[in-house]
Amino acid sequence: MSGVLESKRCLVTGGGTGIGRGIATEIIRAGGRVAVTGRRVEKLEETVAACQELGGEAVAVACDVTDAASVKRSTDEVAEKLGGIDCLVNNAGIGGPNACSGDGEDRWDGIIRTNLDGIFFCSREALRHIPDGGRIVNISSVLGQFGVPGYTAYCASKHGVIGFTKALALEVAARQITVNAICPGWVDTVMASDGMQDMANGMGVSFEEARKIAMDGVPIGRILQPEEVGGLVVYLASDAASGMTAQALSLCGGQVMNG
Repeated sequence: MSGVLESKRCLVTGGGTGIGRGIATEIIRAGGRVAVTGRRVEKLEETVAACQELGGEAVAVACDVTDAASVKRSTDEVAEKLGGIDCLVNNAGIGGPNACSGDGEDRWDGIIRTNLDGIFFCSREALRHIPDGGRIVNISSVLGQFGVPGYTAYCASKHGVIGFTKALALEVAARQITVNAICPGWVDTVMASDGMQDMANGMGVSFEEARKIAMDGVPIGRILQPEEVGGLVVYLASDAASGMTAQALSLCGGQVMNG
Protein backbone atom coordinates (compact mmCIF):
# COMPACT_ATOMS: atom_id res chain seq x y z
CA MET A 1 0.00 0.00 0.00
CA SER A 2 2.92 2.26 -0.72
CA GLY A 3 1.90 5.87 -1.24
CA VAL A 4 -1.75 5.52 -0.20
CA LEU A 5 -1.21 7.92 2.70
CA GLU A 6 1.03 10.32 0.79
CA SER A 7 1.71 13.34 3.02
CA LYS A 8 -1.10 12.42 5.45
CA ARG A 9 -0.35 13.73 8.93
CA CYS A 10 -0.96 11.01 11.51
CA LEU A 11 -0.87 11.07 15.31
CA VAL A 12 -0.34 7.73 17.03
CA THR A 13 -0.76 7.65 20.80
CA GLY A 14 1.22 5.06 22.75
CA GLY A 15 3.61 4.99 19.81
CA GLY A 16 6.78 4.03 21.66
CA THR A 17 6.47 0.26 21.62
CA GLY A 18 4.48 -2.74 20.42
CA ILE A 19 1.41 -2.16 18.30
CA GLY A 20 1.97 1.61 18.35
CA ARG A 21 5.41 1.27 16.80
CA GLY A 22 4.07 -1.18 14.22
CA ILE A 23 1.34 1.30 13.29
CA ALA A 24 3.81 4.18 13.00
CA THR A 25 6.21 2.30 10.71
CA GLU A 26 3.40 1.07 8.45
CA ILE A 27 2.09 4.62 8.10
CA ILE A 28 5.59 5.67 7.03
CA ARG A 29 5.77 2.84 4.51
CA ALA A 30 2.45 4.09 3.10
CA GLY A 31 3.88 7.58 2.58
CA GLY A 32 2.41 9.27 5.65
CA ARG A 33 4.02 11.51 8.24
CA VAL A 34 3.88 10.49 11.89
CA ALA A 35 3.89 11.98 15.36
CA VAL A 36 4.11 9.47 18.20
CA THR A 37 3.12 10.35 21.74
CA GLY A 38 3.56 8.60 25.06
CA ARG A 39 5.07 8.91 28.51
CA ARG A 40 8.43 7.23 27.83
CA VAL A 41 10.31 9.65 25.61
CA GLU A 42 13.24 7.28 25.09
CA LYS A 43 10.89 4.69 23.56
CA LEU A 44 9.26 7.33 21.38
CA GLU A 45 12.68 8.30 20.06
CA GLU A 46 13.35 4.66 19.17
CA THR A 47 10.16 4.64 17.10
CA VAL A 48 11.16 7.91 15.44
CA ALA A 49 14.53 6.39 14.55
CA ALA A 50 12.82 3.31 13.07
CA CYS A 51 10.58 5.56 10.97
CA GLN A 52 13.50 7.66 9.80
CA GLU A 53 15.41 4.54 8.79
CA LEU A 54 12.52 3.87 6.42
CA GLY A 55 13.01 7.32 4.92
CA GLY A 56 9.96 8.90 6.57
CA GLU A 57 9.25 11.97 8.65
CA ALA A 58 8.46 11.34 12.31
CA VAL A 59 8.44 13.34 15.52
CA ALA A 60 8.06 12.44 19.20
CA VAL A 61 5.98 14.41 21.70
CA ALA A 62 5.62 13.52 25.38
CA CYS A 63 2.04 12.99 26.55
CA ASP A 64 0.09 11.37 29.37
CA VAL A 65 -3.30 10.46 27.92
CA THR A 66 -4.85 10.32 31.40
CA ASP A 67 -4.14 14.03 31.90
CA ALA A 68 -6.45 16.32 29.92
CA ALA A 69 -4.04 19.25 30.11
CA SER A 70 -1.15 17.10 28.86
CA VAL A 71 -3.28 15.87 25.97
CA LYS A 72 -4.24 19.41 24.94
CA ARG A 73 -0.65 20.62 25.07
CA SER A 74 0.77 17.65 23.18
CA THR A 75 -1.95 17.66 20.51
CA ASP A 76 -1.38 21.35 19.82
CA GLU A 77 2.36 20.66 19.60
CA VAL A 78 1.81 17.79 17.15
CA ALA A 79 -0.46 19.96 14.98
CA GLU A 80 2.18 22.68 14.94
CA LYS A 81 5.01 20.31 14.05
CA LEU A 82 3.09 18.45 11.34
CA GLY A 83 1.09 21.43 10.10
CA GLY A 84 -2.18 19.76 11.13
CA ILE A 85 -3.61 16.31 11.86
CA ASP A 86 -5.40 14.20 9.24
CA CYS A 87 -5.63 10.97 11.23
CA LEU A 88 -5.66 10.17 14.94
CA VAL A 89 -4.86 6.62 16.05
CA ASN A 90 -5.92 6.09 19.66
CA ASN A 91 -3.59 3.25 20.52
CA ALA A 92 -2.39 4.08 24.06
CA GLY A 93 -3.68 1.55 26.57
CA ILE A 94 -2.82 -0.75 29.43
CA GLY A 95 -3.90 -4.29 30.20
CA GLY A 96 -3.65 -6.90 32.90
CA PRO A 97 -5.98 -8.54 35.42
CA ASN A 98 -8.22 -6.73 37.87
CA ALA A 99 -9.74 -8.09 41.08
CA CYS A 100 -13.51 -7.93 41.42
CA SER A 101 -15.05 -11.16 42.73
CA GLY A 102 -11.86 -12.37 44.39
CA ASP A 103 -8.62 -11.26 45.92
CA GLY A 104 -6.00 -9.38 43.99
CA GLU A 105 -5.02 -5.89 42.87
CA ASP A 106 -7.77 -3.37 42.17
CA ARG A 107 -6.60 -1.71 38.95
CA TRP A 108 -10.01 -0.46 37.81
CA ASP A 109 -9.32 3.27 37.97
CA GLY A 110 -5.98 3.09 36.20
CA ILE A 111 -7.21 0.88 33.37
CA ILE A 112 -10.41 2.83 32.76
CA ARG A 113 -8.59 6.16 33.00
CA THR A 114 -6.03 5.13 30.38
CA ASN A 115 -8.17 3.07 28.02
CA LEU A 116 -11.37 5.13 28.02
CA ASP A 117 -10.70 8.61 29.36
CA GLY A 118 -7.57 8.65 27.22
CA ILE A 119 -9.35 8.18 23.90
CA PHE A 120 -11.98 10.74 24.91
CA PHE A 121 -9.36 13.37 25.76
CA CYS A 122 -7.29 12.64 22.64
CA SER A 123 -10.25 12.57 20.26
CA ARG A 124 -11.69 15.78 21.67
CA GLU A 125 -8.42 17.65 21.21
CA ALA A 126 -7.55 16.15 17.82
CA LEU A 127 -10.97 17.05 16.41
CA ARG A 128 -10.03 20.71 16.82
CA HIS A 129 -7.35 20.11 14.18
CA ILE A 130 -8.71 17.30 11.98
CA PRO A 131 -10.20 18.65 8.73
CA ASP A 132 -13.39 17.43 7.11
CA GLY A 133 -12.75 14.01 5.61
CA GLY A 134 -10.26 13.06 8.33
CA ARG A 135 -9.91 9.80 10.20
CA ILE A 136 -9.97 8.45 13.75
CA VAL A 137 -8.94 4.84 14.42
CA ASN A 138 -9.38 3.42 17.92
CA ILE A 139 -7.55 0.30 19.08
CA SER A 140 -9.94 -1.91 21.04
CA SER A 141 -9.41 -5.67 21.50
CA VAL A 142 -11.14 -8.99 20.98
CA LEU A 143 -11.83 -8.61 24.70
CA GLY A 144 -14.07 -5.75 23.64
CA GLN A 145 -16.27 -8.43 22.07
CA PHE A 146 -16.27 -11.14 24.72
CA GLY A 147 -15.32 -11.54 28.36
CA VAL A 148 -12.47 -13.22 30.22
CA PRO A 149 -12.67 -13.94 33.95
CA GLY A 150 -10.40 -11.76 36.04
CA TYR A 151 -10.17 -9.04 33.40
CA THR A 152 -13.26 -7.02 34.29
CA ALA A 153 -11.65 -3.61 33.95
CA TYR A 154 -9.86 -4.40 30.69
CA CYS A 155 -12.92 -6.01 29.10
CA ALA A 156 -15.16 -3.17 30.24
CA SER A 157 -12.77 -0.57 28.86
CA LYS A 158 -12.39 -2.27 25.49
CA HIS A 159 -16.14 -2.81 25.15
CA GLY A 160 -16.38 0.90 25.95
CA VAL A 161 -13.97 1.76 23.13
CA ILE A 162 -16.36 0.14 20.66
CA GLY A 163 -19.35 2.03 22.05
CA PHE A 164 -17.36 5.27 21.97
CA THR A 165 -16.40 4.57 18.35
CA LYS A 166 -19.98 4.07 17.23
CA ALA A 167 -21.27 7.17 19.00
CA LEU A 168 -18.46 9.47 17.86
CA ALA A 169 -18.80 8.23 14.28
CA LEU A 170 -22.36 9.57 14.25
CA GLU A 171 -21.29 12.85 15.84
CA VAL A 172 -18.78 13.64 13.10
CA ALA A 173 -20.43 11.95 10.11
CA ALA A 174 -21.62 15.26 8.69
CA ARG A 175 -17.99 16.30 8.40
CA GLN A 176 -17.15 13.10 6.49
CA ILE A 177 -14.78 12.11 9.31
CA THR A 178 -14.76 8.36 9.77
CA VAL A 179 -14.31 6.66 13.14
CA ASN A 180 -13.56 2.95 13.34
CA ALA A 181 -12.15 0.49 15.85
CA ILE A 182 -9.73 -2.39 15.42
CA CYS A 183 -10.02 -5.39 17.74
CA PRO A 184 -6.70 -7.25 17.78
CA GLY A 185 -6.27 -10.66 19.30
CA TRP A 186 -2.88 -11.95 20.45
CA VAL A 187 -0.19 -9.67 19.02
CA ASP A 188 3.53 -10.24 19.54
CA THR A 189 4.19 -7.51 22.13
CA VAL A 190 5.43 -7.19 25.69
CA MET A 191 1.82 -6.71 26.83
CA ALA A 192 0.88 -10.04 25.25
CA SER A 193 3.85 -11.77 26.89
CA ASP A 194 2.81 -10.31 30.23
CA GLY A 195 -0.71 -11.65 29.65
CA MET A 196 0.61 -15.11 28.90
CA GLN A 197 2.76 -14.99 32.02
CA ASP A 198 -0.34 -14.06 34.05
CA MET A 199 -2.06 -17.09 32.52
CA ALA A 200 0.90 -19.29 33.42
CA ASN A 201 0.93 -18.04 37.00
CA GLY A 202 -2.81 -18.51 37.40
CA MET A 203 -2.81 -22.01 35.91
CA GLY A 204 0.40 -23.18 37.55
CA VAL A 205 2.07 -23.97 34.23
CA SER A 206 5.17 -22.75 32.41
CA PHE A 207 5.16 -19.73 30.13
CA GLU A 208 5.64 -21.99 27.11
CA GLU A 209 2.62 -24.10 28.09
CA ALA A 210 0.52 -20.96 28.58
CA ARG A 211 1.58 -19.63 25.17
CA LYS A 212 0.55 -22.94 23.56
CA ILE A 213 -2.83 -22.77 25.28
CA ALA A 214 -3.27 -19.21 24.03
CA MET A 215 -2.39 -20.17 20.47
CA ASP A 216 -4.72 -23.18 20.62
CA GLY A 217 -7.51 -20.61 20.95
CA VAL A 218 -6.50 -18.92 17.68
CA PRO A 219 -7.89 -20.83 14.67
CA ILE A 220 -5.01 -19.81 12.37
CA GLY A 221 -2.63 -21.04 15.07
CA ARG A 222 -0.18 -18.16 15.24
CA ILE A 223 0.42 -14.85 16.96
CA LEU A 224 -0.03 -11.68 14.93
CA GLN A 225 2.66 -9.07 14.36
CA PRO A 226 2.27 -5.36 15.21
CA GLU A 227 2.77 -4.45 11.55
CA GLU A 228 -0.36 -6.41 10.64
CA VAL A 229 -2.40 -4.10 12.84
CA GLY A 230 -0.55 -1.21 11.22
CA GLY A 231 -1.60 -2.41 7.78
CA LEU A 232 -5.27 -2.29 8.75
CA VAL A 233 -4.79 1.19 10.21
CA VAL A 234 -3.29 2.28 6.88
CA TYR A 235 -6.35 1.01 5.04
CA LEU A 236 -8.78 2.74 7.41
CA ALA A 237 -6.81 5.98 7.10
CA SER A 238 -6.77 5.82 3.30
CA ASP A 239 -9.22 7.20 0.75
CA ALA A 240 -10.29 3.62 -0.02
CA ALA A 241 -12.03 3.43 3.38
CA SER A 242 -13.95 6.71 3.09
CA GLY A 243 -17.26 4.83 3.16
CA MET A 244 -16.47 2.78 6.27
CA THR A 245 -17.35 4.19 9.66
CA ALA A 246 -18.70 3.10 13.08
CA GLN A 247 -17.22 -0.38 12.61
CA ALA A 248 -15.34 -2.69 14.99
CA LEU A 249 -13.04 -4.83 12.86
CA SER A 250 -11.58 -8.01 14.36
CA LEU A 251 -7.96 -8.81 13.50
CA CYS A 252 -7.42 -11.88 15.59
CA GLY A 253 -6.83 -14.98 13.48
CA GLY A 254 -10.41 -16.07 14.15
CA GLN A 255 -10.00 -15.89 17.95
CA VAL A 256 -13.24 -13.95 18.36
CA MET A 257 -15.19 -16.98 17.13
CA ASN A 258 -14.07 -18.87 20.23
CA GLY A 259 -15.10 -16.10 22.64
